Amino acid sequence: MALTWSRTYEWDTDDWRRVAACQDTDPDLFFPVGTTGPAIEQIDAAKAVCHGCEAQPACLEFALATNQEAGVWGGTSEEERRKLRKAWLARQRRAAVAS
Repeated sequence: MALTWSRTYEWDTDDWRRVAACQDTDPDLFFPVGTTGPAIEQIDAAKAVCHGCEAQPACLEFALATNQEAGVWGGTSEEERRKLRKAWLARQRRAAVAS
């Protein structure tokens, strides 16, 4: 997955929340306590809501751009977003060194 983080954010120009599949789902589903045991099933259930949601790309971009550290956003877990951020920052550093 390529992250672009342009200056004009899709989540800033479109009202993606209006079409989000999660809007009628209990928000607690997306904020499990922990990352093991029953929380794994809860994370999978939250991701299932995200799967196929037309707002998923904008939701993920919002979560990354605004540094949402907790919960499931855009079909990603907290750990998955940390890895995406780390990879994006590494690419940015390599690009800065190369220029």
